[in-house]
Amino acid sequence: MFNKDVLNFHVEKFDLGAFNLNFGGVDGGKIDPSLGVGLRRSDTKEPIAIVSDSYEPVQYLALVENLEQSISMSGIDLDGADFETNLIGNGEQLELTAKFNAEATTIDGRNDMVIPQFKFRTSHNRTWANNGMMGYFRQACYNTLVDGNKLAYVYGRHSKNFSVSSFASKIRAASDFIANDGMDQMKMWYNTPVHRDQAISLFSNTLAKRMDNVTKAHRPNKVMLSNLMKTFDEENRHLIGRGNYEGYSQQTEGTLWTAYQAATAWSTHVSKENTRVLREDKVRKMMDSPHWKRLEMV
Repeated sequence: MFNKDVLNFHVEKFDLGAFNLNFGGVDGGKIDPSLGVGLRRSDTKEPIAIVSDSYEPVQYLALVENLEQSISMSGIDLDGADFETNLIGNGEQLELTAKFNAEATTIDGRNDMVIPQFKFRTSHNRTWANNGMMGYFRQACYNTLVDGNKLAYVYGRHSKNFSVSSFASKIRAASDFIANDGMDQMKMWYNTPVHRDQAISLFSNTLAKRMDNVTKAHRPNKVMLSNLMKTFDEENRHLIGRGNYEGYSQQTEGTLWTAYQAATAWSTHVSKENTRVLREDKVRKMMDSPHWKRLEMV
């Protein structure tokens, strides 16, 4: 499944008092031991983080082996599944992705394919707690489709207490939701009209909403709003077949599905993983907002 070779190292604690800071060969002095203890890779001795004395690191390899057991026990179809292992930096963070291609389906009955996807993130530098979630991946644009429901969600501090059987049940339940209620929901979005001015209002009051530092008034970030609407227009041109971009831009109607794609394109296509995590959470909040709920009720 996942590439465990890159995870075949241990993380250990060490005494900060015995460690010297070094900046390009220049001695930076000692670290105050009262801050806690250091965390480093045992193979390279490279430091990763400063943690409390009581912190006990959970090794990535053991955690991934538990996750693999859960996926296998879930009963989800693993035929042709893709597994990605993204070790970030010196091992400070880890992101795992599993795409279950055999359980893919289409929104439009033709070629707009959606694939169930599981993502798990954790870290040794305390930036990410253990958190994993089942969602969707759209093949046409490589968007990670954020779901307002936190499907097969697991979240917690770095703990050795991980229930393989419990999480296997969550993965199976989430997969069943995606195949049934989740797909019905997305098909509803696909067929729900959204006028261009409604999309502008949605994004202005959610993703692009910013507070003016001087007046403290809330107003949309114009550049961000413009980028979101450009993607909205492009999605409508592509999916609805409005003709060329200039011709489409005179039209007023899209769908809730294309508004959703504009939002998930914004959250997906960024270079930094931390930024992606923050943006995905903002998309979830957008989908839980009254502005989104009103459009669903049309």
